[in-house]
This record gives sequence, structure tokens and C-alpha cells, in this order.
Amino acid sequence: MFHGSMVALVTPMHDDSSLDYEALERLVEFHIDNGTDAIVSVGTTGESPTLNDADHIAVIRKTVDLVRGRVPVIAGTGSNCTREAIDLTMAAMEAGADASLLVTPYYNKPTQEGLYLHYKAIADAVALPQILYNVPGRTVCDLLPQTVERLAKISNIVGIKEATGDLQRVQEILDACGDALDIYGGDDATARELMLMGGRGVISVTSNVAPKAMHEMCAAAIAGEREKAEALDAPLAGLHDKLFLEANPIPVKWALAEMGLIGYGIRLPLTVLSQQHHQTLRQAMRQAGLI
Repeated sequence: MFHGSMVALVTPMHDDSSLDYEALERLVEFHIDNGTDAIVSVGTTGESPTLNDADHIAVIRKTVDLVRGRVPVIAGTGSNCTREAIDLTMAAMEAGADASLLVTPYYNKPTQEGLYLHYKAIADAVALPQILYNVPGRTVCDLLPQTVERLAKISNIVGIKEATGDLQRVQEILDACGDALDIYGGDDATARELMLMGGRGVISVTSNVAPKAMHEMCAAAIAGEREKAEALDAPLAGLHDKLFLEANPIPVKWALAEMGLIGYGIRLPLTVLSQQHHQTLRQAMRQAGLI
């Protein structure tokens, strides 16, 4: 249903951390002009933990309005509270989003049965296409392949963003689910290989700053063109690594500000990228041809 380079879009902010809709419009047009295949609004990279519900829904609605149907908009609507996840997913559907991205419930450490029932409850309550999101390094909660296989049988659960970076795990999900579920990378460094294995795309941090290159690399990898995909991915390797010098989205927001696309605004407890990392990230940006 969705494929290719899907940007995990940052949420631009002014210096006082208020939302910057003018910069959001610049980012949307930047991605449309450079071939981004879908826009993910208010995921982890969009600072979902520090947007209250009103801001969260407002950013999704504004993104949908700015995109005007030119590419799909996937709304981050996950929560560690099932009721809140249902409410956010319903609001995203009413705002016109094409799908939702639902992170595993963080902090409260549900069992695999709890995870299955959590996602089933959201899918039963809201008809919107839904993408599971497994990122145990952040959530301390791991959605195992056996549970993914069970969830793949639910008709409006259409994909999973697997952000462990574990390609063996990816193969297990591919073997278990087949065509019942699309698998997307959530780790830019391993996304090329995931797509060459049969994945359908990546929900990407790197594509915030290098959308055209990521679009072209994803298209080659999905088509099985290994040599071309490797050649396109090589200049991006530094970004895949250095955009995580500090917690995402600290480095990528700084890089976008250096490119003149947004300001430096970010919400506490996150802070602007430390001075000691500036030159290292600039070097990765030069390697990718961004500056």
C-alpha cells in the first residue's frame, strides 16, 4: 500500500518552541519536489513525546492540508495508553491522513498478548490502514515476529516499521507474514539491505535532509538493483550514522537549520545539537553533497 522513501518528518519550531507552520510548508514542498514517496507526521522524529494532543492533531491536519493529496500522509498516533491511541488514530483519520503509525506501548512493558490486544483494539475501533512500529531501543518493548504474524491477519493492519536494525528479525517476519504485511525499515543504516530482501521501503530520518538521494536509492533497492542501490547509498552512510550522534531528532533538526529550511527550535527536554558534534555532522553532510 505504501512504499519507497517515507520521511519521518521533523516538526519545525520557533526559538520559543512554538510550532512553525511556515517552515512546515517549506519542508513539505522540499519533499514533494525531491521525490519523497510518503510523509510521516508526528512520529518519533516529529517530537511526538513533547507535543500535547492539540498540537499533535494540529500538525497532522496542517500537514495533510499542505500535502493536498500529492503523496500519502501517515500519522504517528501511538501511545502506551490504548484509549489514547484510539482517540489519536480517529483524529488522524478525521484529519484526512492516509494511514497511522503506531509505536509499541512504551514504559508499561505489556506482554505479547497485551500487545496483540492493544493493536487489535485500535484496528477494530478505527478503519484507517495501520502500520505497526517496533523500536525496542526506545520503548523497552519488543513486538516479536510471532505476534506480528497474528496481527497481520487483521485486514487494516497493513505494515510494520521494524527499527531494530536486525536483518535476521526482518527475514523472520517476511517468512511468517509473506504478502499479508509490508515491512519497512526504521533504521537507515540497514534499510537498503532490508529492501533488497523484500521490504517495501523505509521510514527514514536521513530522508529529511537528503530526500532525492533516498528516493532514488529506495527505488533501486525495491527493484532488486543491488549495485545501483549500493552506489546511491554509499554517500549517505555518514548521515545514517552521524544523524544519531545525539538522540533523534536533535542532529537532524540542526542539519535542516544549517540548510536554511527550518530554525533551531526544539522542545525540552531535548536541546540543540552540542557544539562538539557540529563539525562531525557537517562532514557527513559534505560527503552526501548537501553542503
